Amino acid sequence: MTRLQRHDLRNGLVFVSPWLAGLIVFTLYPILASIYYSLTDYSIVESPFWVGLDNYRTLLSDDLFWISLKNTLFMICFGLPLGLTASLAVALLLNTKVKAMSIHRTIFYLPSVLPDVASAILWLWILNPRYGPINTLLQKFGIAGPGWLVDPKWAKPALLLAGLWGVGGGMIMYLAGLQDVPEQLYEAAELDGARGWHKFWYVTLPMISPIIFFNLVMGLIGWFSYFTSAFIMTGGGPAFSTLFYALYLYQNAFVYFKMGYASAQAWILFGIILAATLVVFKTSVRWVYYAGELK
Repeated sequence: MTRLQRHDLRNGLVFVSPWLAGLIVFTLYPILASIYYSLTDYSIVESPFWVGLDNYRTLLSDDLFWISLKNTLFMICFGLPLGLTASLAVALLLNTKVKAMSIHRTIFYLPSVLPDVASAILWLWILNPRYGPINTLLQKFGIAGPGWLVDPKWAKPALLLAGLWGVGGGMIMYLAGLQDVPEQLYEAAELDGARGWHKFWYVTLPMISPIIFFNLVMGLIGWFSYFTSAFIMTGGGPAFSTLFYALYLYQNAFVYFKMGYASAQAWILFGIILAATLVVFKTSVRWVYYAGELK
């Protein structure tokens, strides 16, 4: 390296040193520490004791581990497609030319920027089986409303219903993609005899498939780490029906103070998310279309 290159390198390292320090202290070190703690018996208040793979073996025989994983997979199988479909449907509606469209878009988007804690508390009131507005409305039609969050059969559907409250974030991305679809593609499809459904299936969906792919990956990660609403609204009950993986991980770490056990659980979750994401990426070549990409 020349003297000028060494000088530029030194100056560059000085400027990025705050970011590098933050990366090492707040990201790299916690990652490496969690790997070590996952192989130890660590209760925070005592020094970690090396146990090897015992935490992982214990997890595989832990009934609550499998219950939490099952509950999480339920939310992914139903909540993820429901959220993707609902956000796309709202975006399609808001992409039409009607009066005061900006106001409608704002109304649908606002819930997604509200704090998760505030939204959870609001839905606690809405889903209250005694004086909540949903059951009160059902009573006017002579229908006895369900127990929602206090009934094991209805607890997860209630959380799914509350999750639809925040589809505005995905809706905004779909809306941007829909407005970027070239109008001449629709005109060419109409000349070929295509109508509403055919234009949507053969023109709209392929053109917004990168956005669907992005929302799918982010939604997959988000549902695997589903925590806040369950923590505030149910705490994992009733009868462990809403004990999700991230919530059980939190309990192990900060309620039972089994930090080593929780670290092992976190790395298993990382492996599951990584495998699921790789499958999505692997299959994306079959259905994701990028404009201008050579086939």
